[in-house]
Amino acid sequence: MKENLVVYNTLTNKKEPFVPLKEGKVSMYVCGPTTYNYIHLGNARPIVVFDTIRRYLTYLGYEVTYIQNFTDVDDKIIKRAHEENDDPIKLAARYIGEFYKDTEALNVLEATKNPKVSEHIKEIIDFVQGLIDKGYAYELDGDVYFSVRKDENYGKLSGRDLDDLKAGARVDVDTRKQDPLDFALWKKAKEGEPSWSSPWGEGRPGWHIECSAMSLKYLGEQFDIHGGGQDLIFPHHENEIAQTECLTGKNMAKYWLHNGFITINKEKMSKSLGNFFLLREILEKFDPQTVRFYLLSVHYRSPLDFDDEKLKVAQKGLERLRNAAQSLAEKLPNAAEGSDEDFEQKVTQARADFESAMDDDFNTALAQGVLFDLVREINIYLKGEIKKTSAVLAEQTLLELAEILGLNLSAKTESKADDGLQNQLMELIIEIRKEARISKQYKLADYIRDRLGEMGIVLEDSAQGTTWKRK
Repeated sequence: MKENLVVYNTLTNKKEPFVPLKEGKVSMYVCGPTTYNYIHLGNARPIVVFDTIRRYLTYLGYEVTYIQNFTDVDDKIIKRAHEENDDPIKLAARYIGEFYKDTEALNVLEATKNPKVSEHIKEIIDFVQGLIDKGYAYELDGDVYFSVRKDENYGKLSGRDLDDLKAGARVDVDTRKQDPLDFALWKKAKEGEPSWSSPWGEGRPGWHIECSAMSLKYLGEQFDIHGGGQDLIFPHHENEIAQTECLTGKNMAKYWLHNGFITINKEKMSKSLGNFFLLREILEKFDPQTVRFYLLSVHYRSPLDFDDEKLKVAQKGLERLRNAAQSLAEKLPNAAEGSDEDFEQKVTQARADFESAMDDDFNTALAQGVLFDLVREINIYLKGEIKKTSAVLAEQTLLELAEILGLNLSAKTESKADDGLQNQLMELIIEIRKEARISKQYKLADYIRDRLGEMGIVLEDSAQGTTWKRK
């Protein structure tokens, strides 16, 4: 644990020393996806960013409790389920499963808990009832709304003034409300939608109440870090603060961290604009470690513009790190005994520089630059006589610092693009063998089959054609 870690707090609009509520422990809540589709690159950025922040805090010695929710009850899920003639909860569960596949590919650590809205209805109902009892919420024919103007601190996160606000895109316009800005805590059931019994009749939760109820259950009335994308500052996080702090009378989260947008031609990537790329589409071209490296190539609060060329640059940069790690591993067995003090000082300084970059509001872009500097020193050192103790130190340092960024340099990853190329090559070989058989060049056809067999690939001929598989 270090005293010089500073983080940019959206709540105060400045960098602040990081001092957790409980010594040696950090509690984090990060807003997860609404599960009605595969995640796109814009979704992947906060997932990777806050996973990296968690990794660094763990590296510093903190015991981190990391909660990331799934919104599996939502208007978008219901709409998608109706389009696909599916049950909304089942559809959401299917995409939750796909989320885990994508995040595993990106080497994202498993959360301490991934709570689902559908499994916390009781907690949500109790929360809403608590707000009604305290006079901060009211019922209207089965709907329950939060009374925004009763919260004298409303707008403290986003800096917005109540008199200048209009109902946001995700605030239902209802002329019955006491104020147009009041937002839904509980929605009366509609035909064809999932619903649960409540003191106000059948219905389902509003959007904002979900995270408040789940963070309260798993992290308590106060916790250290609340994270999410910049687009969540208003209304989602603003409303979370309002309803939670009105219920508990305490400050909800000490530090509010928000990552910047991914843009395409300087316009925000989003599903609503139709300019998004599914992560899986990108992984068809680039291996997941390259994508992760790219997502961390600029400071998390800055916008990140997307194009293939930037990913190709990230791919080359990551390859430099991998090559250095591989060269160290290959030369270590033949290294001479002893150490090289000058080189070890450079390695030790690299660790200090890396930590300094991460201590400054988790500056992963600067931290990547430190890794390149370290690799340059390693490559220079490997050209001469290397000493075992020094080489081991360099290898351990490079691998450990890269791992903080979620990069595994000791394992060669293969992208789906590699798999696609392999399939295309096999189809070409099968086509050549087919032409050889048609031309009655049976020796050539048999030779192709036998050589592939020696390489562990079996060709199976049938009336429908030829297929291949590994032994």
